[in-house]
Amino acid sequence: MKNRKTIINKSIVAGLMLTALVGHANDSFKTNPINNINKTIITLNNVKEGNQLLIKDLNGIVIYREAIKNTGTYSKGFDLTALPKGDYFFELEKDIEIKSIPFKVEEKKVVVNENETTIYKPYVSTKGKCVFVTKLALNKEPLSVKIYSEDGVLLHSETINDTKTIEKAYKLALHGDYKMVLSSNGREYSKYISI
Repeated sequence: MKNRKTIINKSIVAGLMLTALVGHANDSFKTNPINNINKTIITLNNVKEGNQLLIKDLNGIVIYREAIKNTGTYSKGFDLTALPKGDYFFELEKDIEIKSIPFKVEEKKVVVNENETTIYKPYVSTKGKCVFVTKLALNKEPLSVKIYSEDGVLLHSETINDTKTIEKAYKLALHGDYKMVLSSNGREYSKYISI
């Protein structure tokens, strides 16, 4: 009988530990009542110092912005019930990707949609007079590339379509400063380069 109680107790402890490990394995969002306030606790793994956490409405208006201060795991509670009813999303902007997690504010209640989406930002690098543009486009979303001279003259414009892996090289004729404007997924990115 004593062995059976020991086995049951060890099984319960092991089950609780497994549940805790699984619960912290992925990015997670939870609503917990603390001091009669509903808080949505956000836990994000694999963040780096300088990543940006934003809360936006469906029109893209930034309601909250915070620069991540420490590399590793980020966790913070938000009282989102004070927001007007509607649809919103958390956005974690990393170096080359943006993760979005939608949520809805209802009557004193926050419902987080577990369907996280990730879009990849274009990446620009230079070597000599060459400019390299790369982007992962898993849904074959188009990428618009515009290159401007330092005095604002459009030197080149093109849209790259129907490919999941975009890798493009541009050779610039003259040394100088240039502005690249890259558009994809309804977002625009600007990059200033010197050759």
